[in-house]
Amino acid sequence: MNTENTFEEGKVLLINKPLHWTSFDAVRKIRNLIRIKKVGHAGTLDPLATGLLIICTGKFTKKINEYQAQEKEYTASFTLGAVTPTYDLESEPQDLKNFDFVTKELLNETVVKFLGEIDQVPPIHSAIKQHGKPVYLAARKGHDVKLEPRKITIKEFEITKIELPNVFIKVVCTTGTYIRSLANDFGEALGCGAYLSSLCRTRIGEFTLENSMTISELEQQIIKP
Repeated sequence: MNTENTFEEGKVLLINKPLHWTSFDAVRKIRNLIRIKKVGHAGTLDPLATGLLIICTGKFTKKINEYQAQEKEYTASFTLGAVTPTYDLESEPQDLKNFDFVTKELLNETVVKFLGEIDQVPPIHSAIKQHGKPVYLAARKGHDVKLEPRKITIKEFEITKIELPNVFIKVVCTTGTYIRSLANDFGEALGCGAYLSSLCRTRIGEFTLENSMTISELEQQIIKP
């Protein structure tokens, strides 16, 4: 198998990103495996997220923006009763609050507030750039970071399981949606705080996690005689 020529012509690889890997870790690993430079991903997943990462090689890197613009589906868990500066477990929970008053009915009522087109402020601990630099660099130094709200659309928002303080959800949304921000805003709307405690991307457009492969499986495919 002439790996280099095959991947230079262009392939779309559906990868199940491992926990703790950055999206660029996956790109770098694949770049080393297939030995070509033209490799990129269509939509970042945070290190603490798992799930579908679309990686394009060779001529198919031209399709990255097209794939990036497609709707996303996630499963996640929100932990109630605290917040974190990063809105997830990259930082320590703080500002602990009672959540005993939270009922299934209140949760379902709160979900409705986030359906449809909404304004969402991205996390300041994110790779969004201001003045040419990712804002998380300034946030980590304790600088005051202001981000403007963005219009996003939550097409589906469903609570799949309740095991307080954890609430498990499924979300279908437009590109640019931060599930971390959704967790934080959801907790604020409830009145007890919340942060994102797990996240898995299950679909991008028509591409699904079920059809993805692990990095190890890709490696085995490539090294087969």
